[in-house]
Amino acid sequence: MPHTSRAGAASALLGLALGCLALGPGLAWGFVLLQDMVFVPDPAFSPFTFGLAGGAARVVPSDAVVTALAQVLPAELVQKAILLGIFVLGCSGAALLTPSASLGARLVAGAFYVWNPYVAERLLMGQWALLLGYAGLPWVVRALASGPRHGRRLAVAMVPAAVGGFAAMTVTAVTALPTAALMGPSGGKARAVTAGRVAAWLVAFALPWLAVTALRPVALAGDPLGVDAFAARADGPFGAVVSVVSLGGIWNAHAVPAGYDTVPGAVARLVLVIAGVVWFLRSDVPYRKGLAAAAAVGLGVACLGVGEPGRAALRWAVETWAGFAVFRDAQQYVAPLALVAAVGLGLLTEAAGRAVPARARTGVAAVLVAVPVAVLPTMAWGALGALDAVAYPASWTAAREAVRRDGAEGDVLVLPFESYRRFPWNGGRALLDPAQRFFAVPGRRVVSNDAVRVGGTVVASEDPRAQAVERVLDGSSPDLAAAGFRYVVVDAGTPGELRRFEGWLRGARLVISGSDLRLYRFDGSVPSVKS
Repeated sequence: MPHTSRAGAASALLGLALGCLALGPGLAWGFVLLQDMVFVPDPAFSPFTFGLAGGAARVVPSDAVVTALAQVLPAELVQKAILLGIFVLGCSGAALLTPSASLGARLVAGAFYVWNPYVAERLLMGQWALLLGYAGLPWVVRALASGPRHGRRLAVAMVPAAVGGFAAMTVTAVTALPTAALMGPSGGKARAVTAGRVAAWLVAFALPWLAVTALRPVALAGDPLGVDAFAARADGPFGAVVSVVSLGGIWNAHAVPAGYDTVPGAVARLVLVIAGVVWFLRSDVPYRKGLAAAAAVGLGVACLGVGEPGRAALRWAVETWAGFAVFRDAQQYVAPLALVAAVGLGLLTEAAGRAVPARARTGVAAVLVAVPVAVLPTMAWGALGALDAVAYPASWTAAREAVRRDGAEGDVLVLPFESYRRFPWNGGRALLDPAQRFFAVPGRRVVSNDAVRVGGTVVASEDPRAQAVERVLDGSSPDLAAAGFRYVVVDAGTPGELRRFEGWLRGARLVISGSDLRLYRFDGSVPSVKS
C-alpha cells in the first residue's frame, strides 16, 4: 500500500484530534466515572483484579494492566492515555487498512471508524475495554491480509483485544475467523490452516479469562433474564433493526447521545453505513469476502435479541452454559460492520476524488472527513458534558487508609447493596460501584452487589458471596459481623435507607464520618467466611 508512513502519521494525528474533541472535559485532571468505566487512584492488586472475587472475570486482564500501569504513572493519566489511545489506534488502523493512494480517502475511513454511533454509545456505557478491542480490529484484518507469514503481526494486532478481555476477544473472533477462512488461496486446506492458526491465537489470548473461570470452585450460573434486559433496542425513529444497521441500538437508553430521535439524523447515519457497505462490496480488496461475512455474522448476532425466537434461543443457550452470556449484549457484534462501512467510505471518497478536478480533491476530502462529526455532533465535548472528570472525595481516601492500617481480619461490605450508584460528587451520573477497586487492600475482600437492574428487570448476581449477603440483608436485623464483615462502607442512600443502615450498625463504631461516606467498624473477632 503506497504512502503508508505518511498515512499512518496523519491518521494517528487525526485520531488524537478526534479523541480530544470526543472526550472534551474528560481530559481535565481527575477521573471520568460513568457506567462501567471505573478507575480509582492508586489501585492495588487484589483477588478482584484477577477475577477471583466471586463473579464473572470480566475485569481480567484489563484491571491488572491498569493497576500495573498505575504503579508507574498516576491513574488519572493512565485512563486518559487509554481513552485517547482508542481513537489513535482505531483511526490509524482503519486508515492503513484502506487500500488507497489518496491520503484523504484513508483519513475518511479512519474518521468514520472512531466517530460513529457504536463508539459513542459504548463510550457512554463506559466500556473502554471493549472499545480497546474494537480499535484493534483493523490491525487484525491488516495482519491477515499481509500474507501467509502473518503470525507475529497477528499476535501483536490482537494485544488490544487481549487486554480488553473476553468480550473484546469474542468480538475479535467474530471478525477474524470468517476473514481468515475466506481470504487467500481458494484451496480449502490452506484456508482451514489459516483459520486454525487464528483460532489458536484467539484461545491463547483468552487464556487469562478462561483459566480464572476454570479455577472457580463453583461454576457460574447465567441468568436468562439478561437476554431480554440487554437486547438491542431502537435508539432512533425507525425501529431496532435500523438502529443496529446504523451501528446503534444499545440496550441502555442513558447511553444514547442527544438528538438520536430526529429523522434527519437517523437517515444520515443509516445512509453513511449503507453507502460504505455498498462501496466495500463493489471493491476488490483481498479481505472483501471474509470481512463482509464477518459483518453479516455480527449483524445477525446483534439482531438475535430483537425478536422473540432469537431471544428464546439465547435464553436456552445461557441456561445451558453461562459462557454464552457474552452474547446477551449482542449489539456489540456490529463492530465488523463498522469496519466494512469505514473502508467502504474511504474507497468511495477515492472514487469521488477521481470525479472532480485535481485542484478540488483536497477540499472534497476535507469535507468528507468532517461528515461523520457533522452527522453525530452530540458525541463532541464529552457527549455534551457527560464525560466529565471528577475527583474522589477526601473521605474515601481517609476510609481506605483506615482499613489499610487495621491488621485484624474481616471483610468490607458496601451499602446500599446496589451495583450502580449516582453520587452527587460525580454529577449524579450512574456508575458501577467503584468500592471493590477503591477499597481493595491486602487480606480483605470488598463485597458489593453485582446484580444489574435494567428498568424493572433485575439480572441476578453471579457471585455466591454476594448472593449470601443478599439473604442476610433480607432479615430485619442482619448480623453483619457474624457474616464476616469488620468494616461497612455507607457511601450513598435515601434518608430512609440511611436510617435503616444505622439500625443495622448500632453495634459498630463510626470511624469516618463525612458528607459523602461513612465507615463503620465492628470491633472484636470476626469469623472468616470463604468466598
